[in-house]
Amino acid sequence: MDAFTEIHLYVGWSIPIGFGILTLWSAWVFVRNRVPHDWYWNLLGILQVVVGIQFIVGAILFISGRRPVFEGATWLHYVYGAFFPAALLLFAHNAARNRFSEVPFVPFGIAALLCCGLTVRALMTGLGM
Repeated sequence: MDAFTEIHLYVGWSIPIGFGILTLWSAWVFVRNRVPHDWYWNLLGILQVVVGIQFIVGAILFISGRRPVFEGATWLHYVYGAFFPAALLLFAHNAARNRFSEVPFVPFGIAALLCCGLTVRALMTGLGM
């Protein structure tokens, strides 16, 4: 495994961990009926940037021919790791702005839960599991 692929793997592990933390934080804020701390929004922003960077690194790996090698639908790795999380985050932004303006963390908490599961699945397909 070359260094670029290894970086993609380690950063790939940080994404579902970050989304898991954001999910738990959202639930905690919701149960306590509080407003999230500024760090909540910072974590969300960092995760969005990391997902974007991970997409770019994955695209470079794809173009250079270093694709996941396993039997089955390899396209699921790309869908679970980049496209669905991006769509969910766009939906959460729209919902937070329009329908959940009083509690904008709620759609992000739901999106974080789904993104956590999707990116774990992306790791599993990328590792051939």
